[in-house]
Amino acid sequence: MLPPPAPPARLTLLLQAWPRLPCTRVPSRRGWSRRQPPTQGTAMGPRATALGALLLLLGQDPWVLPHPQCLDYKPPFQPPQPLAFCPEYSAFGCCDGRRDAELSARFQVLGSFLDPAGLQSCGHFLRDLVCQECSPYAAHLYDAEDVSSPVRALPGLCPAYCTAFWLRCRSVLSLLTEDPASLALEGDHARFCGALELGDPTYCYPAVLDSTALSQGLGRVREGAHGCLQLCLREVANGLRNPVAMVHAGDGSHRFFVAEQRGCIWVFLANGSRAARPFLDLRAAVLTSPWAGDERGFLGLAFHPRFRATRTFYVYYSARAGPHETIRVSQFRVSAHDPNTADPRSERILLEVLEPASNHNGGQLLFGADELLYIFTGDGGRAGDPFGAFGNAQNKSSLLGKVLRIDVEPEADGPPYRIPPDNPFVGEPGAQPEVYAYGVRNMWRCSVDRGDPASGAGRGRIFCGDVGQNKYEEVDVIVPGANYGWRAKEGFACYDQALCANASLDDVPPIFAYSHELGRSVTGGYVYRGCHSPNLRGLYIFGDFMSGRLMSLREEAGSGRWHYKELCMGQGQTCAFPGLLNHHVPHIISFAEDEAGELYFLATAIASAAVPAGILYRIVDPSRRASPGQCGISPVPVVIQGKLIHFRPTQKFITPAPPPAVTTPRLGTGSEPMGTAGPPLAPATHPLGHTHPCTGREHSALPTPRPSPAVPARPPARPDCGVLQARPTPRAGPSLPPTTPNWYQQLLERLEAKSSPQSRASRPPSTHPTPSTGPPPTTHPAPNPWLPPNSHLSPSTGRPPTTHPANPHLSPSTGPPPTAHPAPNPQLPYRTLPPPATPHPPRRAAGHHPRKMGPRRRLGAKGPARQLPPGTVRLVHRGAAPGRGRLEILVGGQWGTVCDDRFDGRAATVVCRQLGYERALRVARRAEFGQGAALPILLDDVRCQGSERSLLECRSAPPGQHDCAHSEDVGVVCGDPERQGRPRGSRGAHGL
Repeated sequence: MLPPPAPPARLTLLLQAWPRLPCTRVPSRRGWSRRQPPTQGTAMGPRATALGALLLLLGQDPWVLPHPQCLDYKPPFQPPQPLAFCPEYSAFGCCDGRRDAELSARFQVLGSFLDPAGLQSCGHFLRDLVCQECSPYAAHLYDAEDVSSPVRALPGLCPAYCTAFWLRCRSVLSLLTEDPASLALEGDHARFCGALELGDPTYCYPAVLDSTALSQGLGRVREGAHGCLQLCLREVANGLRNPVAMVHAGDGSHRFFVAEQRGCIWVFLANGSRAARPFLDLRAAVLTSPWAGDERGFLGLAFHPRFRATRTFYVYYSARAGPHETIRVSQFRVSAHDPNTADPRSERILLEVLEPASNHNGGQLLFGADELLYIFTGDGGRAGDPFGAFGNAQNKSSLLGKVLRIDVEPEADGPPYRIPPDNPFVGEPGAQPEVYAYGVRNMWRCSVDRGDPASGAGRGRIFCGDVGQNKYEEVDVIVPGANYGWRAKEGFACYDQALCANASLDDVPPIFAYSHELGRSVTGGYVYRGCHSPNLRGLYIFGDFMSGRLMSLREEAGSGRWHYKELCMGQGQTCAFPGLLNHHVPHIISFAEDEAGELYFLATAIASAAVPAGILYRIVDPSRRASPGQCGISPVPVVIQGKLIHFRPTQKFITPAPPPAVTTPRLGTGSEPMGTAGPPLAPATHPLGHTHPCTGREHSALPTPRPSPAVPARPPARPDCGVLQARPTPRAGPSLPPTTPNWYQQLLERLEAKSSPQSRASRPPSTHPTPSTGPPPTTHPAPNPWLPPNSHLSPSTGRPPTTHPANPHLSPSTGPPPTAHPAPNPQLPYRTLPPPATPHPPRRAAGHHPRKMGPRRRLGAKGPARQLPPGTVRLVHRGAAPGRGRLEILVGGQWGTVCDDRFDGRAATVVCRQLGYERALRVARRAEFGQGAALPILLDDVRCQGSERSLLECRSAPPGQHDCAHSEDVGVVCGDPERQGRPRGSRGAHGL
């Protein structure tokens, strides 16, 4: 006989039993959760005991795969010491030595209720069950992958193991509950194992231990479908206006300071809250403008390495000196009364350099391991460094296009800084003594390697991303006296052939360079030396502003070679941890490191210094974390004066969509399966809980992108590479009709016939939307209330349109002249189409208010649905502002894309006016806003005069006939400054 059940005090080793009413599993955000009671006839019966409710059969979402996760909803880890009680999880799991000892004590409590024979017979079963809390898949075994779901008291078992448990040790269940009715399960094998088994043959215990697929690579960073490393993000701050830098003071407070491009610096405390007043407001001194792509502004921030003693920090910003523009490096002091506020009157200008142009301003400040200040300047601007015989960058008598190094500790009554005596060009005739390295184009974001925490290897190395001209972006390691090649070279390739052939060039090649197929404006990053993500240690992580790609380099030990690996957002359930994200906004402005060495990056959805669309993300490895307690910090208390604004996240995990269930034939074949596509998610929203106290002139600016007319744009970001992509949803629709001279009229007749009452009465009822209804109205985001008057300007040109007339993009200042539509030309291979016979929408009655129209009809609801006329257009790009995106057009009841062949600004104007915008700002070529690979290509060789009402009125190849690929899908950027980017009313499905 077993002893009586343990008293409640000893039952603390198990979770509380659930209510007597059993539950079934229903779909939820992360697979399945218990929510509803079962109906009669389920395997557990209409009523079950508390234990039956406690040990439910687990199901598995067919498209959601479990991932390694512990019961604390965090990734597993490697214990610092081998485990004594559960040694099978010593290499990787969810228990450290302390937790292992607790489980051992739990087992001793359970074993004390067994006689020697029972302990010998059932002891290993009890130990196995107790140790599953240490399994790297513990969250799945205990149904704890979702914080909103109740947790099982025992892990899910495999059928054979459960049967053996029932045959030999079923009586020990009385130790798990005080309810006598639970003993009834002991005599019924079906009900017993129906409660304990896990309906997943791979993840049930003990099969989860024997699975090669699950154990192989466990604890390493998972690779995506294309070989990229899957990472996750945590939102740390939002509502920022083009955040260009985040730095820490190194004073033990674990505060970090975020600088915005127009001159505001904000201080964030270790708990994530932000001071309501800015740390420093330099908007009155910072020079910037409303240009899209203006590279001027507040660009750099660095704290003195002995900030706790000196209370000084340094800034780098654009300024005006009389009629000239300069870059200025200044010193400031923290207020003596408030440690979270700087004294704006304490500015001491250290260095001021005349800028011949408004771009290529550099902007990085940092203190090296030698405690000297490094300043990174641009080459002076324009294109190709045209200043002098061989440019500013190769001219050591100029401070432009250089890495400068100075000592900020001045002598009494001397100049504001000193020249380090070991600077490489001290004493060289004609050379500026501040120069530390040269041949730099426009380095955007540099960092100092902290070095390996154990060995110190790599400490003090300076990594920089140098933005290229037309073909290549590069990453450099800064060494004294080095020539980095510009303008003779761009990346590894020659740019100026004459200078490149000069034998005296002696340039230092980059450690990595990539073409403009991957991105067009590199953003330098950091070598990860933090604690929380052991897999990432030694990995140099950087990105690209234009493409939104996250990338990495790892050094090969001993050889000095660097190996590239793309980073991507975790797929499926990889990032399904509380607080983690699997996406980010597209424009990566800067990377950052906190005081503990954890890695962040700053990005924005709208690249304008006037729009609070910037977000600060922390990079997280979901595959492995550090052992609990290993990465604790103890921030030095900071006196808080004034109000704090507590952080509220705005981003959410995007739940993986189920696989598409409906396919339609590809255009032209009628038999090949076609992928599916659907409406993307709405752009990220921004908090409206408080007024931004740092308001003033509305300026629009970018860090450092520049145009490259002769280079094709990057391929679109893959769905696993971080930039928000359209979620696949089922789509069905008829194929296009045969192309005939009156095909357009036939389409109109077909649509009229479908919309007639007789036609609707003759059709069978359907619960699915027809393709002609278009996307659901609920997927169209409202106009962005944050959109400023100048945010419609494109971020991808990298210059004011008037600066480079050769820019192929449409200039905002030049609209297409309205001209008469020409008559059809029978000699041309394309056809001029008749205008669509769609009447203008009726005017609303006086006093009508759009909010009083009643609820919108959902797709699939009974009653007539709104018919979209042929030629309706929409712009698709997840995460972008309204009025920009990949162009899609509705023809023959089917959405499709348009090729960029011959598509110019006049065609873009037709689209933008159709969507209700005043004008087109530019044409986005080569799938800049992503490929519509799931859709057919419907239009090619589109040529418009600009006065047409639809692209179907323009000249084009017959619909469906094309000689292009989805890599040439065209996009459009529209604008209406007077209405702050909001359309006046449209016939298109804009802004998806």
